Formats: sequence, structure tokens, C-alpha cells
Amino acid sequence: LKPLVYISPSNSLFDAVYSLLKHKIHRLPVIEPISGNVLHILTHKRILKFLHIFGSTIPKPRFLKKTVQELCVGTFRDVAVVPETAPVYTALEIFVDRRVSALPVINDAAGPPLRQHLAAQKTYNNLDISVRDALRQRTICLEGVLTCYPHETMEDVIDRMAKEQVHRLVLVDENQYPRGIVSLSDILQALVLTPAGIDALNS
Repeated sequence: LKPLVYISPSNSLFDAVYSLLKHKIHRLPVIEPISGNVLHILTHKRILKFLHIFGSTIPKPRFLKKTVQELCVGTFRDVAVVPETAPVYTALEIFVDRRVSALPVINDAAGPPLRQHLAAQKTYNNLDISVRDALRQRTICLEGVLTCYPHETMEDVIDRMAKEQVHRLVLVDENQYPRGIVSLSDILQALVLTPAGIDALNS
């Protein structure tokens, strides 16, 4: 078993972001060092919400006006997707092999290329049916797709993620084809750690 990753109440928000990203975890306990009691559980979403609410009270960094493409925020190469005609077991293999928690579902035929999100879940009834049929039957977790474009500013992307309370945006081109993924981890890295010269995602 891996040792529990946690922080104490005296640690900074910077420390919390670094721990979440460095250890690639989604929940970070705040533990009182003397009693050992868990006081809070920090998540990417809660931290971004806090920064979004209270960030308006301080001067905004200039880089927020740059586009996500200019800042290279997100994953832009070899994006994991799954065709809607693929069987569910293929999607599960992609989840495991690529170590992702959601997959953009793309249309094989004519029509909008990006269809929905397929989110990882522990219960699957029939692994041989297609992703499209599984989505229809709601045997898996279904998320609506929220997108962003390469030309949108970092500020706009942060606003959308904070207001919609999502873990990621699919970056699409003008034809609505997925070209990248911008996650909460990417946003927190760019917003908190990169200005300090620290890359917790790739270290």
C-alpha cells in the first residue's frame, strides 16, 4: 500500500495544489497533526471554485488573457477517444491503457463528430454492446460534453469550468472534432504552479 498523502491545516493552498498534482490524486485530506482527525477533504474542483470566487479581489495575471493554445494548457497530442460503434470492452481497455477517467465519444458516420462523454464507472452489464447502445441504456455514467476552442482565453476556460463544475473540457476545432483535453489539473498547474517555475504534472 502507498502511504497516505495528506496536508495539515498549517500548509498553504499552494502546498495542496502541488500535492494533488504531484501524486496524481483526486482527494487530499487535511489532517490535524496532534489528534489525527480529518478536518476537510480538498479536491481540484473545490480549489478552483475558491480561486474563481476570491480571485476577483486581487489583480489578475496578464497570462489569463492569452489563449489556451498559446499557453499550451492541456493535452493536445494523441487524444484518447472512442468511436460510438466500438464495444464497451474496447472503451474499458482505453481507460486502463491510457489511464484516463473519461473519453470523448465520436461519431463514425456523418453528423457532429463529438457526441458525448463516456465516464469510467465500476459497473458494466454487457461488455459486448456498442458504446452508443450503452449510452442509450444508461448502463454507464453519462456526462454532457462541454467544449472549448484553441482561440479562447485562459480566463474564459477557467470561468466555464468553475461555473459548470466539470473536471474537463474537450478542446475542439471548427468542425467540432476533439483535438485536446483541458483538465482541472492542467488549469491548476498553469494557474498556481507554473508561475512559480514548478511542473508537478511532468516531474
